[in-house]
Amino acid sequence: MRILLVGEYSRLHNSLKEGLVALGNEVTIMAGGDGFKKYPVDIEINHSYNSWILKKIKALIYKLFKIDLAALEIYRKASRALANQSNFDVVQLINEFPIKTTPSLELKFLQKILNKTEKLYLLSCGVDYVCMDYMIKDIPKYSLMSAYLKDPKLHNKYKFQLQYLTPPFKKLHDFLWDKCNGVITSDLDYHLPYLRSNYNKYLGLIPNPINIDKINYIPLKLTDKVKIFHGINTEATHKKGNQYFSDALSLLKAKYSSKIEVIETKNLPYSQYIKIYNECHILLDQVYGYDQGYNALEAMAKGKVVFSGAEQEWLDYYKVAENSILINVIPNVEQIYNHLEFLVLNPERILEISKNARSFIEKEHHYIEVSKKYISKYLAN
Repeated sequence: MRILLVGEYSRLHNSLKEGLVALGNEVTIMAGGDGFKKYPVDIEINHSYNSWILKKIKALIYKLFKIDLAALEIYRKASRALANQSNFDVVQLINEFPIKTTPSLELKFLQKILNKTEKLYLLSCGVDYVCMDYMIKDIPKYSLMSAYLKDPKLHNKYKFQLQYLTPPFKKLHDFLWDKCNGVITSDLDYHLPYLRSNYNKYLGLIPNPINIDKINYIPLKLTDKVKIFHGINTEATHKKGNQYFSDALSLLKAKYSSKIEVIETKNLPYSQYIKIYNECHILLDQVYGYDQGYNALEAMAKGKVVFSGAEQEWLDYYKVAENSILINVIPNVEQIYNHLEFLVLNPERILEISKNARSFIEKEHHYIEVSKKYISKYLAN
């Protein structure tokens, strides 16, 4: 099949492409590379308004005429690139807002997409209308919206998420629900809202694909210090709960400075990020989740002991024992500290979880096996 993957988050479409290509398909990724993370793409559609002066010009034009020059540039790049492509058997969008322009431009672009394919699929692997509606109603016991629900003064930090509930985005959502062949979720944090929606085109959960042929298992070596890595994306710190990790680490350093080594980084490109965490034993991912993010899964594939979401719904879905594959954390400094302290004092447990984590990724997230599940959905719907 000839497949177009539009948009990229956390390398999901790159890993899926690798699996689909291994199965004999022709795959193209059109995306912006997910900001500072700079993931590889086949057709790059970033805007060029990055310098100080160009940002000022863009802001002035928007203020005077309500024209978003960056969004317009991305739309034109994407439209030209699409026009130069022959038709696709399948097009898959990473999100309801796949090229990140404006709702009206996204609608125009999606009309062009529909002229290039008879099969359009939508991924829910980040916020969209259904997930936002679920979270803003405070249905899960916690979510990436928890900090905002506790303190609405954080509104500016959540503009990107909250925009999905506005009328223009609801219109975009309704259009996609009508036109797409189906919606696929990538983990429990998106699966649970879609189950509640009773959407008749919901095709179910397919776990994130991880290319284990590119990610080698790194057997952990116990040294005199347990190495802990905490990589912070400052734009997402409230959504991921990084402060809980930082506070727990401060307590741990005060008591066990001779037993631990802590590395904290901010806003690293993907290539640098993975190099730095390669030597760690423990990786702190996110607090506000029922399931793991993509960086967590890649770290688990390497054998790191990951602190992330692994709630009861996740344990039931995969039929695994609590804290056997990774450490489930909640927004509670004491709980995180206690888990860290236990591992520092019982380092042999680190080795056990490390091996279990790799085995789990091989069983549930193997990129070729996951890609086969996508192919089955494409052929059946």
